[in-house]
Amino acid sequence: MSSLQAVIFDAFGTIVRIAKPTHPFKTLLMHGRAQGLQIDLNDAAVIMTNPFNLERAAAHFGIDIPSAEMALLQSQLDAELETIEPFPDAADCISTLKATGIKVAICSNLAMPYGAVVDELWPGLDAYGYSYAVGALKPDPRIYAVVLERLGVAARSAWMIGDSQRCDRDGPTEIGIKGHFLRRSQAKSLGDFSELAAFTDTVLRMRLQVPHDRR
Repeated sequence: MSSLQAVIFDAFGTIVRIAKPTHPFKTLLMHGRAQGLQIDLNDAAVIMTNPFNLERAAAHFGIDIPSAEMALLQSQLDAELETIEPFPDAADCISTLKATGIKVAICSNLAMPYGAVVDELWPGLDAYGYSYAVGALKPDPRIYAVVLERLGVAARSAWMIGDSQRCDRDGPTEIGIKGHFLRRSQAKSLGDFSELAAFTDTVLRMRLQVPHDRR
């Protein structure tokens, strides 16, 4: 019997996508820079490792946003969140894995408002590990460790897949999870996948492997 017990998915670019992005948090940071604050792209990591909505993020960085402008940013965020949708192949993949007894988790770098939408789209999974809740970004080993603990499985018994080589293949591999790189709509290279159906088949073949009788 295979030792594979769990599969961990990245969220955005893997099982969900934003059809119409508006980048409200980026716009917020740009407001801060326009006000002369020392803000750079690395501050996006602060937003994704803290339970910040737009107002809390503005307060944290000391960004002065008039109420009308904040309302506009919030409306842009709300509009963006409404366009988050699953990839067509994700539901079949996840339901098939769960039907075979494989535990399923999501591990993702994202800001707090996005996590709530992912929860709504994918309820009832075995574990969730979001950077804003954990306080660490992939490929920090801590976020993978939290997901493994919530799954109740060892690293060697878990696979992960996502659209970042660094965060979803190499990072997990460094702590013993077998990571896979999903590169959608592009030619795949050895060890990569271009869609989740092929990944599902690979997982099932691994799951059904039976050790050879060496007697």
